Amino acid sequence: MIDKSCLYVGSVIHKRFKPKEHFFKYKVFSLYLNLDEIDEVQKKIPFFSYNKFNLISFYDKDHGERDGSSLKLWVQKKLNEVGIGNEIKSVNLLCYPRIFGYVFNPLSIFFVFDKYSSLIAIMYEVKNTFGEQHTYIFKTKDNNLIKNHCDKKFHVSPFMDLNSTYNFKILKPGNKLSVIIDQRDSEGKLLFASQDGEKIQLNTKNLLISYLKHPLMTFKVISAIHFEALRLWVKRIKFIKKVIKIKNNVSFEK
Repeated sequence: MIDKSCLYVGSVIHKRFKPKEHFFKYKVFSLYLNLDEIDEVQKKIPFFSYNKFNLISFYDKDHGERDGSSLKLWVQKKLNEVGIGNEIKSVNLLCYPRIFGYVFNPLSIFFVFDKYSSLIAIMYEVKNTFGEQHTYIFKTKDNNLIKNHCDKKFHVSPFMDLNSTYNFKILKPGNKLSVIIDQRDSEGKLLFASQDGEKIQLNTKNLLISYLKHPLMTFKVISAIHFEALRLWVKRIKFIKKVIKIKNNVSFEK
């Protein structure tokens, strides 16, 4: 029985405040996958596959070490470094699925729980279009509203430098999903980004309906990123060259 995984159906918003205002919004659906349930999801839903091609699929190599190895073991390994790896009972990953074998996840979030189902850590996995990834790891308390703060350490947009901070504000996943990122520099707001969603059961019917409503969602995400970059270029917003080249970094935040 699939009881720890679900779908969230909602929308993503990005609003840039300076040097010129810029806004876009689009509809999405996300998987909220319990890493111990993925095999069960594959058995129950005929057009969903785990680590192999299907209409909709999920691959370990899209996250974590990016080499196809166990994501739960990767989470445990990383959290061992801050002394809480032995407390892990379950891990849920919020992300987009592959559709026809393709996905780009600008942000994926690992929610880590102990044996009491209390949230003990959050891992924000950020990707850019250069094939690079940085994961910000926070130990956290089991509150309905989780707030995290850190310096930006990873080049995401060619129109923003690293001299800013992230303020994450998240509702603990339940009937509703709310993820907010407030990015600021020394002079104030740079960017507001959010994802909201309503929880629905992960089953054949709901996943098929979600797909039919968003048949090319993952292609739309990457297309939208490049289209919005073009719009920023047309607005003559300064292009910032990426200096640091990384592949897969991790930082532990307080």
